[in-house]
Amino acid sequence: MELNRVIHILEDPFSNTLEERHLFVLKKMVKRYQNGFLLKEIADVFKILNLCVEKAEDHSQYTLVMCDILKICGLPLLKEKTSDEMYYATVVQESLSQMGYLMRVPSADVRLQICSSITSFFGVQKSRAHVEGFCPVSLGFRVQMVEQSGVAEILVLSMALLENQVGVRLHVLKTLQILSNSSVVNCSKMVKAQGASKICSHMSEPDPWGQLLFRSLELLWNMLEKGGKDEATSQLSNMDCITALKDALQHQFLNAFQQADQQLRNDLLVIITLIADNPNAPLIESGLAKLLVLFATFPEIKSHNPLVRNLKLSFNYEDFEMKRLLLNAIVVMSRDISSLQLFKEGQVLSALLLHLNPGERSGVPGWTPVQQGELQLHALATMQSVAPLLLEDYVTCQGNTLLLLLMDRCTKQGQTDACSGQGGWLGNGVTGDTKAQLHGCVRVLRAMVSLGSDIINQDLCDQGAITQFLETLMQLESSNKEEAAITIEIMTDLQQILSLLCENDLHRKELFGSGGVDMLVHFLKTSSGKFYSGLGHNKLVLSTVDCVWSCVVGCDTTEDIFLEKEGVFLLLDLLHSGPGNMHGVVLGTLLELCDNPKTLSHVHTWRGPKGLTVAALLLLLWRQEERELWAGHDRDMSTADSTSPRSVVDDVDPVPADRPTAVVVDVSDSLQSKIYSVFSKLGFEDLPGLTTEDNVTLSIVRKYLDFKVMEAWVEIAGELRAEGVRPVTPDEEALEAIGQMAGDTTRTVALRQAELRESQKQQDIQQEQLMYTEIRFNHKQQELVAKSWEHHVAKTSDYKVLMESRDRQEKSIQSSRSKARREDSLFHSTQIAGLRTTHFCGHVLSVESTPVHLVGGPLANTDLALQAAPIRGGALQAHPARASELEHFHRSSVPAK
Repeated sequence: MELNRVIHILEDPFSNTLEERHLFVLKKMVKRYQNGFLLKEIADVFKILNLCVEKAEDHSQYTLVMCDILKICGLPLLKEKTSDEMYYATVVQESLSQMGYLMRVPSADVRLQICSSITSFFGVQKSRAHVEGFCPVSLGFRVQMVEQSGVAEILVLSMALLENQVGVRLHVLKTLQILSNSSVVNCSKMVKAQGASKICSHMSEPDPWGQLLFRSLELLWNMLEKGGKDEATSQLSNMDCITALKDALQHQFLNAFQQADQQLRNDLLVIITLIADNPNAPLIESGLAKLLVLFATFPEIKSHNPLVRNLKLSFNYEDFEMKRLLLNAIVVMSRDISSLQLFKEGQVLSALLLHLNPGERSGVPGWTPVQQGELQLHALATMQSVAPLLLEDYVTCQGNTLLLLLMDRCTKQGQTDACSGQGGWLGNGVTGDTKAQLHGCVRVLRAMVSLGSDIINQDLCDQGAITQFLETLMQLESSNKEEAAITIEIMTDLQQILSLLCENDLHRKELFGSGGVDMLVHFLKTSSGKFYSGLGHNKLVLSTVDCVWSCVVGCDTTEDIFLEKEGVFLLLDLLHSGPGNMHGVVLGTLLELCDNPKTLSHVHTWRGPKGLTVAALLLLLWRQEERELWAGHDRDMSTADSTSPRSVVDDVDPVPADRPTAVVVDVSDSLQSKIYSVFSKLGFEDLPGLTTEDNVTLSIVRKYLDFKVMEAWVEIAGELRAEGVRPVTPDEEALEAIGQMAGDTTRTVALRQAELRESQKQQDIQQEQLMYTEIRFNHKQQELVAKSWEHHVAKTSDYKVLMESRDRQEKSIQSSRSKARREDSLFHSTQIAGLRTTHFCGHVLSVESTPVHLVGGPLANTDLALQAAPIRGGALQAHPARASELEHFHRSSVPAK
């Protein structure tokens, strides 16, 4: 069937009045295309529909045929080729848009059929029967066409025509719900058409079917989640939408008895909470904020308001979720300062504190133990935001006392669980997870102490909070064997509270005392390997150092205890092995401690690895700081020229008089200023353990303050030039003199550094020469030893060499004798008489002693006679000579060397 003929019949002016023929042709077309229209004919189909719309104004029979045609449009389109989808994509988009514009037809049947057809086309419905030679388009193509056609936006705009057709509006909402469930594009187009505002403003209207609120909330959820939260929230932040939400919420609170109704109530609370985050939302003006406060404090606070006089909770899961959502809404509303008056009138803080001790609400049906524990945690989390804003109510309700009591209960419960084998700090009792409750209490106390209120801080100290915090810290540390992250966070918060309490009060530092110092020393011994564990040890150590600064420094008694516990040594160990971002705090603490004269001896005594001294460590940190400050600059930071006053300033931006300049900020924030201050305490002379490089750096440190003062003057001159101001002549001369002084100081330091380097260079050369001399001497000795050994081996193997050696020895003896001879002296020959050699190869020499003819000679009867003895020993003695001894001495043998 050719659709062109149908169009010609409908447009032909001669057949304009032939309605029966028109209807006959249209019904024939419906029967012919009952399995779906072709892609290439879809444009003609919607042209026919538009012609039927014109004729339906006078004849309602055309609307029935239109419904039949639209019903076929809900079927998948048919294609002949695979490329048809891409070729006819634009035509299909325009056709779907025209389907949405057909909502202008006042017929309810047509509008309902349009919704049904769009839903069917967007869904997974397949063709009724297989058409030979054609195949239906894919589901992805249909979804894409619906998204790009903007039919969702058209349906939202068409709702303005449906004020008197509630049933049709529900079908439109259902269609929009289907389109928005899985499509971000459709949600965005609905938001673009102000869909959130249009839907919300009408959701509280009468609904005999009871589906209007449900459909509307589902659509609002989808638009907030997928269509852009900020834009959707902005649309909902007008008075009409807020009023509609308030009416819906109030109705659901008073009439939500079934679970489905209670779920709708909770969904409303979530949407209202999202809107409350927008500061422009008129929650207070509309009365919605007061309604939320009223319901949030029920049933803890008794009220005579008729809305809650007969209100009863079932304490089921949905009511529990409602209570949590209301507490969350209180937190969001607390960001608006205008809500504080409502919180005071509604006794919000009193209701929150009642959750800390649920046993006080006798006669009130309570939640289950698990629900009580959860609500207690939510109340503590809410108090972190609300309590600092309601300071008077906090003091009136004795918030400090209740929080300290809850902390004490949590501590005792944790000890009981540990003793009973339940794991300690993890037992779920009547009050829930004790460690989580303890964490919540500590966070609330930290928020209150941070306000700096003398009333709250003094009240805490009067109740013995310092001692309680110290005991809790040590108990947590002893139970933290597995090193849980929440435990470390609690200990960090407790140390911060102690720092805030003791910072400017000498009496509280004395109360901190020995127990507090023991705690600090224990945590300062934390291994440096834990800093990067990810559990928060780095924050714990940082808070420990801050606690030393706030709770120890300034009190002589506590400082002496800290020194006795070797706290300074631990701080220096942390300075050496800790991360770089802690150096400033540690150095600042050490600098404050150095005001105590006893500290300097500890600082001088400390030694690090390889005998590292404090001076060498500080100079090493100085060089590291220089490298970080001048990272990317090709400069030698150990030279005075690189750290001298900035005589060359590229761009100096003038700053207002009430703002510090860059030099002042650098001095206050830089690590170098703290290092210079510590050296000012230690002195710059006679520092042990310094190398030449350290002395070169020390020459810069010594002049640090001078450099900074001159740099400040250079900046002043640069600002004057940037502002085009010429100083008066005396001031200009003073600036020139200061610049000259800066140059002289720089050259003096540079000269001193050059002398140190040259001295070190000469010393290195001298040491190198001594080393080479020692090496040469060692080689010479080795050569002499080798020659001596070779000569010894030659004497033992060659008789000729041995005799030559003997001759040289005799010549040496002769040359060593004195040539002058006294006349009265007796000369003795060194020649051994009767020498003969036997067994040369065995190294045995037989020596004949004094000849026989001399035995009875002139020495025989004298007192000097030789006693018979081996040659290796023996001495001269005066006694009579015996013949047997002379005979024995006459022939004796000794081994030769």
